[in-house]
Parts: sequence; structure tokens; C-alpha cells
Amino acid sequence: MSDSNLPEPRPSERVGALPRAEAKGAEPDFAALLVSWLDSHRGSLVDGLRRLGRQPLGSFLTCLAMAVALSLPMGLSLLLDDIARLGGSWQRAAQISLFTTLDVDDAAGERLRARIAALPEVAEAEWIGRERGLEEFQRQSGLGEALRGLPENPLPGVILVTPRAIDKTGLEALRLQLEDFSGVQLVQLDLLWVERLGAILALGERFVFGLSVLLVLALLLVIGNTIRLHIENRRSEIEVIKLVGGTDGYVRRPFLYMGTLYGCGAGLLAWLVLVYGIDWLNAAVVRLAGLYGSDFALAGIPLEDGLSLLLGAVLLGYVGAWLAVARHLSELAPR
Repeated sequence: MSDSNLPEPRPSERVGALPRAEAKGAEPDFAALLVSWLDSHRGSLVDGLRRLGRQPLGSFLTCLAMAVALSLPMGLSLLLDDIARLGGSWQRAAQISLFTTLDVDDAAGERLRARIAALPEVAEAEWIGRERGLEEFQRQSGLGEALRGLPENPLPGVILVTPRAIDKTGLEALRLQLEDFSGVQLVQLDLLWVERLGAILALGERFVFGLSVLLVLALLLVIGNTIRLHIENRRSEIEVIKLVGGTDGYVRRPFLYMGTLYGCGAGLLAWLVLVYGIDWLNAAVVRLAGLYGSDFALAGIPLEDGLSLLLGAVLLGYVGAWLAVARHLSELAPR
């Protein structure tokens, strides 16, 4: 074929270049970019695993130190929940005793109990009739023979009201509301006990919260210092990468995966520490409860709490690594 049969190139086109449509087709599409992005992340993850595997003892000790710090607040929180369950629910400890007039019989008492139980502030209401109250008083007081000599039952009917929430203002308002019911003679509420109960609960929650904040800061320092050491060990490599055009995101990515791996390992170790620690403590608790005729036992770790612990540890590892890399990235400019 002679050269005269070839198409004349356009003035704006380089001789031998692909047509514009073919050149556009040669550009990487979204699928290719996605595959490249996934390959880059997979490479960073494999690189992080390989580097942690080169120092198994050091990596394990770092994860163990983080696990101890993570398990302390979670363990204390679980023990507080178990202590609250041991003493009965807080709502039952704040029960309101409603004494009826002597002319209220069992039928009227049940109707009054149903009306009180329908209130939105009430979780539960129990009717104790006059005869049942007298029997319980005879049995518990030891004055059974003396009480049998009385001409009639002097005790009124009682309704035990369990509120939905412990709040001094709300309980006082509920007490005043119950006093307006027909057939009610006296409504008794131990507000001092409620205040003490709420103060104990608030103290425990505040202590756990404060300890959690301090340990979270300690974990960020531990993971940040660990990542900083890895950065220093790879300083020359990072400077070369940035010299040939590597972006900050490309440099940062392997260290973020390393922080995430540290967090994941620490979360799993903390979960195991809590499981075996609570199981070890539960043996002594069950033995002590058995001496008091109780079947109380520690509840253990719910699955959702364990997953939350693991997710929180991974997030802390990621954040700690990101802060450490962000702090030192400006120092890694090529010389």
C-alpha cells in the first residue's frame, strides 16, 4: 500500500497518535481506578501485618498494655451493674408506700391499684390487703399470739408503688398526686434514701467516666508513640516516596492500618481479659452468695458490650495513628 492511501493527519494531531476516541478509551475508567485503590489498601494492610509479625513480642506487649487500659473501665462498669442488680433494682429501693383507709376492702383496693398502675410515672403497683398484711406482720414481728387477741384487724391496706425513674422532684410530685386519690390515708416516701441511692449511683458513674477519659488519653499516647517509632524507622523510605511524588495520603495509609491492627488486637485481648477475669471472680462471688442463701452470680459480658469494646479499640488505634502521622508528616519533606 502506498503512502498516498494513508489519511492526512490533522494539523493539531501528532503523527502516529491514536484517534481522539481511542485516546479517551485508553484513560483509566472508574473500575480500573477502584481496583487500583483496593490494591493499594490491600498492600498497605499486608505491609502492616508483615511489619507487626517481624516483632511479635513487642507487638503483643503493646496490645496487652492497651488491653489492660481498655478492660479497666469496662470491668468496673459491669461490676456496678451487678452490684445494682444484687441490691435489687433502684426503682424498687425507691418504692412509695400508700396506706388506704380502713373501709377500703380488697375489691376497692384492686381498683385503686389499677388506677395507680395506669399512671405514666408508675412502673408497677402491688396491692397488699388488710388480712395479708396482718399475716405478714404476725410472721415477721413475732407478736402473733398478742395480735390474735385483738378484736379486729388494725392494719390498713397497702399499695406498693414502684416509680419508673429515680428523681427527687418527680417522686415528690408523684407522692402529692397519689395523696389526692380517694381512699388514700397516707403516702410515705423515704426521700433521704432516694437521695443517697442516687448519689451512690452518680458517684460510680462519674468515677468510671473519669477513669475512661484518662485511660483513653493514655491509649492515644501509647499508640501515638508506637507509630512514631515506626515512622522514624522508615524515615528514609518515606522521604524517597515523597521525593518521587507520593502523596500524604499514600504515606499515611500504612501507619493507619498499623494503628487499626494494634487497636483490633488490643480489643480482642481486652475482651478475653474481661471474660476470664469475671469468670475467675465469679467463683468467689457465688461461694460467698451461697453462704447467705442467695443464688446471685455475676452476669458476665453481653455480646453487644464486647463488640462495642472491640469497635472502640479499633477506633482509638486509628485515631491515635492518624494524630501521630499528622504531627510528623510535615517533618518528612525530602531534603
